[in-house]
Amino acid sequence: MVLFESDILEPTLTQQLVDAIAIHYQSSEQALLQLDSQPHKPELIQQLYRAVHNIKSDLGIVAFTPLMPLLSALDDLLLQVRQQRMAYSPLLGDLMLLLLDDAKTFVEDYQRDGSVAYDMDFISQITANIERLKDSSHSEREQLIAKTIRLLDPAVAQLSDGNTDSDTDDFLSAYAFSEQEELAFYRALMMPVEARSKFWAGRSDRILTMALSLNHLAGQPVDAMSLAVAVYVHDFGMAAIPVELLHKEQRLENDEIALLRAHVQSSMQLLKNMPRWQAAKTMVAQHHEAVDGTGYPNGLREEKICDGAKILAIADTFDALTHQRAYSSEQKRPIIRAVKTINDCAGKQLSEYWVGIFNQAISSIMSAHRQQLGGSARPVHT
Repeated sequence: MVLFESDILEPTLTQQLVDAIAIHYQSSEQALLQLDSQPHKPELIQQLYRAVHNIKSDLGIVAFTPLMPLLSALDDLLLQVRQQRMAYSPLLGDLMLLLLDDAKTFVEDYQRDGSVAYDMDFISQITANIERLKDSSHSEREQLIAKTIRLLDPAVAQLSDGNTDSDTDDFLSAYAFSEQEELAFYRALMMPVEARSKFWAGRSDRILTMALSLNHLAGQPVDAMSLAVAVYVHDFGMAAIPVELLHKEQRLENDEIALLRAHVQSSMQLLKNMPRWQAAKTMVAQHHEAVDGTGYPNGLREEKICDGAKILAIADTFDALTHQRAYSSEQKRPIIRAVKTINDCAGKQLSEYWVGIFNQAISSIMSAHRQQLGGSARPVHT
């Protein structure tokens, strides 16, 4: 371990550095999120390259030496992408997002404590991996990127946190649901549906945990039992959709999109004749509506969408993002990617109010996640 201190960085200069990096980081973050859907847009590549180059330059001016090899390697890598000698991929974007978040956190920790400990051997290992990317074939490159992401964030290597064989009574009793036979019935219905895909194992239980947490933080505006039923029913219609379509990575055709969207109506049918669960049925019906009116099936806007559906949309999105297969690598995507994406959707697809509640919930999850990794920034702290 090495302790970084500086005689140059007095408090005013440190604050200016933190402020400048925050601006460059925000620019890089915006570009990375947009590149997921527009990977070949040169303006976004240029924006990302400029932001990373500015971060490296600002840290170099004040001799912030621990991060310089890493940022120089990242800067060179982006130059390759900018010059079209290397293709950008979302997996590469995940790696960059993790590294830039580390750089920003490293500087913020220095500002707070006046010094910061880092692992030079680990930085050298990550830097060497990045430098190797330039001379790798496409398949070798994707494998190396995935390996490096797992070094930075080991949690992504686990495809699923869930266990479809977990005891229903034990799980539901944790939420005081143990005597609700109907809820156990709906949970049991989803188990074979989730078993169709290794990316879905335990999905409904994870979504329920997040949904109940959001509801609790907001003061329980939604009936918890109805919310739980909606969680277990909302994707039941996926049982009638071919697995190969659910896992398709290429652009979907219009008829495929229509088939996927039909799962909402199919799911609602389970609750159609259940008077007790009409509120849950409404949540299921609206969980793909967007607050800006661009969702489906009815194009509802925020004021027409119930709170339960808004909660379910965020919990569902978070789980889908973190448990999405990272393209050619059999691993999840980083939590930070999901958090950034959800915040980018605030006021558009997702409710701004409920995204704020989500941020309260996720702060403790991110803190625990960072502690599990050994500190507040993966490649440089212990």
